[in-house]
Amino acid sequence: MASTVNDSAGARPGYGQLLRTRGAWTFLLPGFLARQPFAMLTIGILLLVNDTTGSYGTAGTVSATAGVAMALFAPQSGKLADRFGQAAVLIPGVVVHAAAISLLTVLALSHAPLWALLAAAVPAGASTPQIGPMVRARWANKLEGSPLMSTAAAFESVTDEFTFVIGPVLATALCTGVHPAAGLVAEAVLTLAGGLLFATQRRTQPQPSRSAAGAADGKRASALSVPGVRVLAVVMLGIGTVFGGMQVSMTAFTKELGEPGLNGLMYGAFAAGNMIAGIVCGLVAWKSSPQRRLLTAFPLLVLATSPLWAADSMVLLGAVGMLVGLCIAPSLITGYTLVEKLVPASARTEAFTWLTGAVGLGQAAGATVGGRLIDAHGASTGFLVPLVGTAIALVVLFTLRKALTPRSESVVAARGVGHRQPVSVD
Repeated sequence: MASTVNDSAGARPGYGQLLRTRGAWTFLLPGFLARQPFAMLTIGILLLVNDTTGSYGTAGTVSATAGVAMALFAPQSGKLADRFGQAAVLIPGVVVHAAAISLLTVLALSHAPLWALLAAAVPAGASTPQIGPMVRARWANKLEGSPLMSTAAAFESVTDEFTFVIGPVLATALCTGVHPAAGLVAEAVLTLAGGLLFATQRRTQPQPSRSAAGAADGKRASALSVPGVRVLAVVMLGIGTVFGGMQVSMTAFTKELGEPGLNGLMYGAFAAGNMIAGIVCGLVAWKSSPQRRLLTAFPLLVLATSPLWAADSMVLLGAVGMLVGLCIAPSLITGYTLVEKLVPASARTEAFTWLTGAVGLGQAAGATVGGRLIDAHGASTGFLVPLVGTAIALVVLFTLRKALTPRSESVVAARGVGHRQPVSVD
């Protein structure tokens, strides 16, 4: 049963207050387990296909295909979760994902042609469970209108990046120390076990919109119809090129230096910077608006990516990579925080998946372009991808920045009588 909470609304935002929200741990713990495979998928594909084909370009293309499929299908998964409930979408999804990963692994080990690998990568990416957006939707359901929502966004960014510290290191260790396919096998097992466990936590999932109050006109609008969501999607696309470009370039860079086993550690340093910045962002009681914070943070990210291509040692690349990570978290956090202000509750899971999907699409593009550049010109050229990707997104962000300010009439329509949902504390 849901009830309204009053104390959190007036509390100073902080992790302690956030984690004392009743019912939070029932979805946080299984959600943490279930989201680990997300950080292992693309690098697992990259390492396996590179091992079986010897080409970074081919490996990047297969990895990118999975990422594109995820980006295109994730919003539809989010829309279905909003309408029918998260468990109804998640349970069949994780089963399909495990089967698709198994098929892709067998094909890669059998040295199947590229077209077969690409065909298997599509369902593998399309069925990737969207645990992060589902957890964020549960927070939004509990904390609507509370200042703790910004803290929750920071906490989720930290959690995401912690998985990107653990995931790549684990996948790389398994692929290089056990078997080239071990990373993907572990990803499939964790997806199935963690996803099913998360799906059983039905009491904290947002109420399906088919049984809740609908829109005022009786029609169900897509979250992408909100202009601000489209702008945020471009921002996340740019951030995704950082992840993709860094991943494939660091893999090639460490291999060029004869230390392929350090790839996970190098990418972990990059993710650690993101995690540290996320923790700090969650501890600050911000007085400026999230729109202004995004317009300040994103240019810093572009500047941080500038020296990547010139790094000529592990130590220097690790240091610059951590700096880039430090600059990513503020943009990610403010982007997800803005969703709560721009999108009505009945479409938030979809909105979160659009942003997560955009990150995946950017990651796919970054891995593909970076892989081609590396094959043709060497590892360092792959680091130009994050710079170009974020620079393009920056132009779009500043050109369309007014779309990130919710109109008062839109807020009234989204939160008016019959649409405001109490904060659930069960």
